Amino acid sequence: MTMHRRTFLTAALAGGATLAAGRSLAAAPDPMSKEAVLHDPQAPLLGNPKGDVTIVEWFDYQCPYCKQAYPDVMKIVRDDGQIRLVMKDWPIFGPPSEYAAQLTLAAGKYRPQALDALMRTPGRLTNPEIDATLKAAGFNIAALKSAYRRDQARIDEILTRNKTQAEGFGFFGTPAYIVGTVVFPGVPKMADFKQAIADARAKKSG
Repeated sequence: MTMHRRTFLTAALAGGATLAAGRSLAAAPDPMSKEAVLHDPQAPLLGNPKGDVTIVEWFDYQCPYCKQAYPDVMKIVRDDGQIRLVMKDWPIFGPPSEYAAQLTLAAGKYRPQALDALMRTPGRLTNPEIDATLKAAGFNIAALKSAYRRDQARIDEILTRNKTQAEGFGFFGTPAYIVGTVVFPGVPKMADFKQAIADARAKKSG
């Protein structure tokens, strides 16, 4: 499924969202502020934390389109080397998706490995399949569950914030991306994705 890209401003207005430049998350807890969307300090990062272009993706571990695009997006991030990739869990496919998000966010600095393992699974998932996949990737499931229980309030706040943002932008499902100031509500053509990255850099240098 390929969706046409939209400008960040258009999508924000359509969804009733505002990106208030210059606000910090601490000063303005509004989940739709620019800082909360692009620079949420609680949202784990992939890619280069100091990169000059930010990509935000709302995804679900059971979403076939998310999994279809994942290898291509990750290749672009690796090949480029200067991209901040913010992967925002938006578990909309039911309890297994919520369970997967809870465990991977509880993995802390090892979340990229947990995320990668689950994003490479085919099709829908059950809790036992999630456990087996993470165990095969080297994780102790009991330890992940314990870590989630200890950090439940913070992790649940992240998931609530991600959901609020996705709905605020009027996204109908996963995946959905922001590349610089361009919104892709669905699986993008990689050529369009790369052009949006180039455009974001051109705006910064212009």
